[in-house]
Amino acid sequence: MDWRLSRSKKRSEELLKGAIDIHVHAGPHLVSSPRSVDPVEAAVEARDAGMEAIVFMDVFNMSTGTAWLVNNVIDDFRTYGGIILNTVYGGLNARAVNTALYYGEPARFVSFGAHSTYHEASKEGRYEQGSFILLKDRYPKFAEEELARAIKISSGPPDKALKEILEVIAAHPHVYLVTGHVSKDEAIRLCELSEEFGIKKVLISDCATRGMSSQEMAKVISLGAYIEKWLGPTHSSTIPKTHYYVEPEYRSESKRRPPAEPGMAVGVPRVAELIREFGAEHFIISTDFGVYTLPSPVEGMREFIACLMDVGLSDEEIRRVSSINPGILLDLV
Repeated sequence: MDWRLSRSKKRSEELLKGAIDIHVHAGPHLVSSPRSVDPVEAAVEARDAGMEAIVFMDVFNMSTGTAWLVNNVIDDFRTYGGIILNTVYGGLNARAVNTALYYGEPARFVSFGAHSTYHEASKEGRYEQGSFILLKDRYPKFAEEELARAIKISSGPPDKALKEILEVIAAHPHVYLVTGHVSKDEAIRLCELSEEFGIKKVLISDCATRGMSSQEMAKVISLGAYIEKWLGPTHSSTIPKTHYYVEPEYRSESKRRPPAEPGMAVGVPRVAELIREFGAEHFIISTDFGVYTLPSPVEGMREFIACLMDVGLSDEEIRRVSSINPGILLDLV
């Protein structure tokens, strides 16, 4: 098809059919950081758009209960959930993981933290009088309590808590490991440990790939991991899109972002570059949407597909990263 005549909203809607968004943040959430849709609305919109499934992610609760409720209310559609090991669970909590496997719609993923990984929480802060102040430096209690519970993956042998969690994931092959907001080195280590423990399905979160060299990305791919890419870069700014801490003083009002490397494309063009370099079979796109300042997750997924059309990916590549690969991850293919 002639590229000059091939793009339309209708075509992006057609490519959306059969897609699976594995990263949906529907409500409820902190009232200071509202969601754009509740879980039922998110599922109905996805079903009506012809999508195959969505996966709920919740930074405060097991989303397995949410998925169970939605699946009992909505016909002809399937939702899934899991657990994100944030500090609300005390960090590396094997009891929480074991519980999520048998609560509601049994967990399909275990994520090693979001906002409250050590890597992420140690960078939270705000600008005060022109200077960026880290929360851990501004509030000693934050360092003593939050950072002490935050997940940090050692480069050495896994401790008892991490070992138990890895053993649980390995014993349940329908569960996939999500690296979460750890550093790139921690993500690589989780890939190595997954191979060691016999975990077959690993997803490298978008933020954990930032700063990875081509050699490092090739390494995690060689270990069998999928690389997740979010739509967020097309909508992000220095204003945080969500809040994790209920304490007003811990609200991160701004984030420092490293400047892009000279000549390095960012956002969707960079996603396309990586897909072309390593192959669509290794990538999964998702939205990470749900916050009220952004489009609904379904519209976000359509926009992501449309943007990939704009940068010239083929229909086959788009279906691979939006439908087939997430389907493999969820045992739907």
